[in-house]
Amino acid sequence: MKRVRHFASDNNSGICPEAWAALEEANHGHTPGYGEDPWTRKAANLIRDVFETKCEVFFVFNGTAANSLALASTCQSYHSILCHEFAHVENDECGAPEFFSNGTKVQLLPGKQGRLTPAGIEHAVLKRTDLHYPKPRAVTVTQATELGTVYTPDHLKAIRKAAKKHDLKIHMDGARFANAVAQLGVKPKDITWKAGVDILSLGATKNGTPVGDAVVFFNSNLAHEFEWRCKQAGQLASKMRYIAAPWVHLLRDGAWLRHAAHANQMAARLARALKKIKGVELLMPRQANGVFVELPLPVIDALHARGWHFYTFIGAGGARLMCSWDTTPEDVDAFAADLAELMANRKKLRPKTRKGKGR
Repeated sequence: MKRVRHFASDNNSGICPEAWAALEEANHGHTPGYGEDPWTRKAANLIRDVFETKCEVFFVFNGTAANSLALASTCQSYHSILCHEFAHVENDECGAPEFFSNGTKVQLLPGKQGRLTPAGIEHAVLKRTDLHYPKPRAVTVTQATELGTVYTPDHLKAIRKAAKKHDLKIHMDGARFANAVAQLGVKPKDITWKAGVDILSLGATKNGTPVGDAVVFFNSNLAHEFEWRCKQAGQLASKMRYIAAPWVHLLRDGAWLRHAAHANQMAARLARALKKIKGVELLMPRQANGVFVELPLPVIDALHARGWHFYTFIGAGGARLMCSWDTTPEDVDAFAADLAELMANRKKLRPKTRKGKGR
């Protein structure tokens, strides 16, 4: 059975109505290119309004560019970047942070539920301080994390204290920043510049735009000549208005938070439903728009055969189920019903032949 919607990624959803309307509005007449258009100026000013502070704003094509170029602006090639061992910048950027920083080393740190800790940062900085070791210069945190949890203002302030002590800059990968804000019920400034974040990679494609992330510099000194980094990296869009315009319609009346809150609510509905199914175990607390669950491998195969798409990259039976701005209660309930049926009959399911230890 073919599904119109599934739970593989919030990237798989379409363009939200607000973003689509903005593109149509922007597609009239001529306007200057390369970010000199009114749409780009308006989007940047709305971002400043959202964060209630002066900041430098640059638009790039995607999150890989946003993260990699932002981190490159904090480091020299002989420095290192500290991140969680599950961080997107390490596991899903194909070495782009190292490439755009001319070889800055990315160091992996442990931490429960996907979060870095001040103690982990302190250990990474102090374990070696000699000339032969790449000197830590930046910390990057993911909000919401790759395991679906969030950093509270107190979490971030504790990290700021450790970072300030060792002269580390703080970068935030905010691919799902809106989901974190909606979950925490805080103002965006409370988990960014007021908590010590120097640079934010602010994502919107997972929240309904077609393309484009914003790099927001709360520390304006780090933005020096960043436009040249963007140009050299192929990230200066000639028709920038088509990247910027969706931001205007999402930000001006709060649609960005409404969509994120809806995705979170659907994930909460899904988590509640899964908890009721015997034999299903949640791996992480549900705090944003993802649900992480342990399932028997034959059940995973049977769900895929029924048309439910989702990723299984967390051990042998760990599954990630992502909800989007357009996920419906019917989607959630249908998935939960199929899972309940398969779990009740799992002993009759035949396991798929696999090579290696996991999928």
